[in-house]
Amino acid sequence: MNPSQLQLPKLCSKRRFFFTLVLLFSLYYILTTIRTITISSSSSSQDPHPHHPQLQEPSMPHHSSLQEPSMPHHSSLQEPSMPHHSSPPKPIENQSSPSSSSASLSYFPLCPKNFTNYLPCHDPSTARQYSIERHYRRERHCPDLSHEKKLRCLVPKPSGYKTPFHWPESRNYAWFKNVPFKKLAEFKKTQNWVRLERDRFVFPGGGTSFPGGVKDYVDVIMKVLPLASGSIRTVLDVGCGVASFGAFLLNHNILTMSIAPRDVHEAQVQFALERGLPAMLGVLSTYKLPYPSKSFDMVHCSRCLVNWTAYDGLYLMEVDRVLRPDGYWVLSGPPVTSMVKAKNQKRDLQKEMEKLNDVFRKLCWEKIAERYPVVIWRKPSNHLQCIKRLKALKFPGRCSSGDPDAAWYKEMEPCITPLLNVNDTHKRVLRNWPERLNHVPERHGVTISRFKADTNLWQRIVVYYDTKLKFLSNGKYRNIMDMNSGLGGFAAALIKYPMWVMNVVPFDLEPNTLGVVFDRGLIGTYMNWCEAFSTYPRTYDLIHANGLFSLYLDKCDIVDILLEMQRILRPGGAVIIRDGFDVLMKVKAITNQMRWNGTMYSEADNSFDHGTILIVDKSFK
Repeated sequence: MNPSQLQLPKLCSKRRFFFTLVLLFSLYYILTTIRTITISSSSSSQDPHPHHPQLQEPSMPHHSSLQEPSMPHHSSLQEPSMPHHSSPPKPIENQSSPSSSSASLSYFPLCPKNFTNYLPCHDPSTARQYSIERHYRRERHCPDLSHEKKLRCLVPKPSGYKTPFHWPESRNYAWFKNVPFKKLAEFKKTQNWVRLERDRFVFPGGGTSFPGGVKDYVDVIMKVLPLASGSIRTVLDVGCGVASFGAFLLNHNILTMSIAPRDVHEAQVQFALERGLPAMLGVLSTYKLPYPSKSFDMVHCSRCLVNWTAYDGLYLMEVDRVLRPDGYWVLSGPPVTSMVKAKNQKRDLQKEMEKLNDVFRKLCWEKIAERYPVVIWRKPSNHLQCIKRLKALKFPGRCSSGDPDAAWYKEMEPCITPLLNVNDTHKRVLRNWPERLNHVPERHGVTISRFKADTNLWQRIVVYYDTKLKFLSNGKYRNIMDMNSGLGGFAAALIKYPMWVMNVVPFDLEPNTLGVVFDRGLIGTYMNWCEAFSTYPRTYDLIHANGLFSLYLDKCDIVDILLEMQRILRPGGAVIIRDGFDVLMKVKAITNQMRWNGTMYSEADNSFDHGTILIVDKSFK
């Protein structure tokens, strides 16, 4: 046999083996490709934002895995440019955080429907465990988070909620579904506080002391006080009702902080805020009011149900603390109404008025007018004229310890806050409004250069904010919250727009700048953002937080601060957070779980250095 013929079967076997191997690899490739196409098709057909009929608790309930940033904490008095914050190498607009994948992200659940009007620090369900003595029950009583389970859910809006009326229409109208409480309209029907007409509330401008309307009431005051001169800019209205007094004073460029407790009148502060008027929950009880000394040009009480002569005049001593030198105190209601009461009632009210006058003599105040329905007293500019009388008094003495501006959870003191011992030729006089807004305050040693630099920088930053949010001229935003206001530069930059700003200064911040804010003719309050704010849900259109989260990283969980922001922000509202890049990445991971749309903008996106910014709105994904 030929040797070549012997090799032929062997060669054929090799060829068959080779072709078989190629065929197997081809089949494997085809099957793998088909499987990949099937999986991709299945994934692309799913809703990119899947519905969650039963929302799960977020996978990072305490966010303990979030590491602290290496940058140092900054004070709100530092330059707003935040030069020490780390920043990304390029603009990061529309950049998503690592946890934003819809496949792995879990969301905060909605709270139960009975949490629609949740007030963590003014909760009526827990109020009964506190004493009624001195109205202590109506003070702030926040949940003890060290012993109680933290409520971590999103406060829902009420059924039928509508976008509030825009300013200035909101001064006169509010949707019933937004504040679904009929009791005040029924209880105060004859006094014209508020009326319910079909689907909306109407605010005719009445009050307990002015059922015919606030205009005639203010006209009586204007015959004594120069309300239109600019010398009276900041007013505290105690027991404000629905804030019709403060609403009318806006006609004279007067900014009124309206306060009232949560009581049987039900949601009067919520009505005020729904109208677009400055207000917060507050009561004269045990603790000092959360404002610095010498903050208000005028304090007003219209039948505010405060027993002014109780506890040796303690509440009037607190009014004296927050009232500026030469400031005014206006009272209407008992005992002022003694001139129109029957004889037996008149006798009792006259005795009460004499007790009131006795307290004012101890405070060195002067009664300057008594015109029905009001009586007006004036605080002295100094105590030189009555120093001998004060020294002779065994009670009350002059306050000698502590900082008179410290007022966060500080008990009221039965003493008189000292005034500077200077005569009228050397006393400190605030400029009239609007000059005082940009005049360098004398408090806390703020330098002229520092003040002007801060003012100019915030004017530029606000213009930049508007390029991203378009909030200055669209009429959508009225109630603004600045959570860490510093010198009040953000609020000052907004002053020409139809907005008002609640300037918040963390109570333990050094130096304390809230007095500077008030000296500029703005209003605000102390706050600890580890607790809930003294307001109702859905009361602010825009919340601004400059450096706040860096400030609180070591104090409490920033998750709870963000959930509090969600509680007080109106549906469709906006949030501007300005902080270090690494801090904002943590914040954005949490806001994604809150279903907030958010966009980050870096320093490289601007012509000037103003830190990294996260802008979010409250529309669900």
